[in-house]
Amino acid sequence: MTEYSRLKTSPSAAVRATLDYPIIDTDVHTNDFTPALEDYIANYGGAKLVDELRKAEASRLNSKSNGKDWYQQTPEERHNNRTIRSPWWARVTRNTLDLATYTLPELFYERQAEQGSDYSVLFPNNVLAPAGASQENRQALQRAVNHYHADIYRKYSDRLTPVAGIPMTNPQEAIEELEFAVKTLGLKVINIPGGVKRPIKAIADKYPANKFPEIAKYASYIDFYGLDSEYDYDPFWAKVVELGVPVTTHYGSQGWTGRSSISNYMNNHIGHFADGSQAFAKALFFGGVTKRFPNLRVGMLEGGADWGAHVYIHLVDRFSKRNLKGLQNYNPDLTNSDELFELFERFGGEITQGYSLNKEELTKSVLGSSFSRHSRAPIGSELEDFAAAGIEQIEDIRDRWVNNFFFGSESDDRTIAAAFNDKANPLGVKINAIYSSDVGHWDVPDLTSPLAESWDLVKEGVISEADFKSYVFANPYKFYTQANPDFFKGTAIESKVGNIESPQVDKSLVVA
Repeated sequence: MTEYSRLKTSPSAAVRATLDYPIIDTDVHTNDFTPALEDYIANYGGAKLVDELRKAEASRLNSKSNGKDWYQQTPEERHNNRTIRSPWWARVTRNTLDLATYTLPELFYERQAEQGSDYSVLFPNNVLAPAGASQENRQALQRAVNHYHADIYRKYSDRLTPVAGIPMTNPQEAIEELEFAVKTLGLKVINIPGGVKRPIKAIADKYPANKFPEIAKYASYIDFYGLDSEYDYDPFWAKVVELGVPVTTHYGSQGWTGRSSISNYMNNHIGHFADGSQAFAKALFFGGVTKRFPNLRVGMLEGGADWGAHVYIHLVDRFSKRNLKGLQNYNPDLTNSDELFELFERFGGEITQGYSLNKEELTKSVLGSSFSRHSRAPIGSELEDFAAAGIEQIEDIRDRWVNNFFFGSESDDRTIAAAFNDKANPLGVKINAIYSSDVGHWDVPDLTSPLAESWDLVKEGVISEADFKSYVFANPYKFYTQANPDFFKGTAIESKVGNIESPQVDKSLVVA
């Protein structure tokens, strides 16, 4: 009989053996065994539902123009249609043992120690495919997919838990699927798309999608649920908090401006998760979602943690200059025309020679476009970019950005140093970086490597041993237990943390 265990040779298992705390991996990708999934869905909703899954999955993976995908088009067609190069060869295949491991729950459970992990949150590759299905079948398909994953991983729940996919087309549908996933299926983490593409109404009314599909394809915007949203998603966020569910997303931005190469996947890939999640997180922040729901916990994965520090720093910098009081520094009405005229008379003779200007005309000419580009000056709430977020001091930014958001950083990502740089981050905080191995995707050709790669960051001085512990244990533990204090009840983690108390209300742990 073939021996499949590589525990003795796993560098990550060797690192885990030296640690006195458990490892929580927040991002493991699994494959679905298609025949079993489709049979399950057929039993759940008939052949129509299986066809819907196939269409949704094809739509998600392929970039098409005129019915042809990238590979069917000539270079000229790609150029004329600006057909974006979509991801290719994105799964581990040469490592046959790992390929099988990501597909077979029992085998993954058997080999988890080789990964150096004590508990893993799983993201099946099809979990959000139903979000692209038709309105008629979307909910039924999502329930079937979630039900399948809940069933096949249930017996391994002491160390593995799959996420539930939640479509976010409208808040009512999202609430219904959330309640079904949690109350009926017993799932306890959700994965949502970070935005929903919607038609621009003024264009859609003039060029209906059924008559002008090519126009409809581009005449759209992305609704990020928190700012300028089509719907009020507060009832959904309220239900998330009520049920004690951590929210996760892998929201990318391939196809956006700057990520729309027709030939190069890597050009479109680098940084795309960070940009997509940044748009989503800023919408929740500026829309006041994190103000109204301080107990909401959101994990944004695969984008690294440095952008979380980057945005936090810039939020503080901008608020310091553009709070209501600071904005008066840029109010054109407060320009002193008399003083300006006097300065021009004294020092501007050379540049103003031949021009005859009175004080008003001079002021307008100096202010230029900042004075005249708009039909009127902003008034009232139009001046308050930080109002909905409830920001009155920089501590409020910390409480509504640092506390609510967690940032999945992959094992070899050296930019994680920015998250833990409390000298650069305002108020001396460390951003909540959480260990996200991304096992199952192309950046992890061997599942025995990621934890060891993360430990290399300590050996090379990129992060400290204390930061490493926060990254692979304390921050993930905080993410899940602040949303749900009983999250790890009955799991391998519960027995290994001993007397560790859930930091549910300990703010010092949140920002330390």
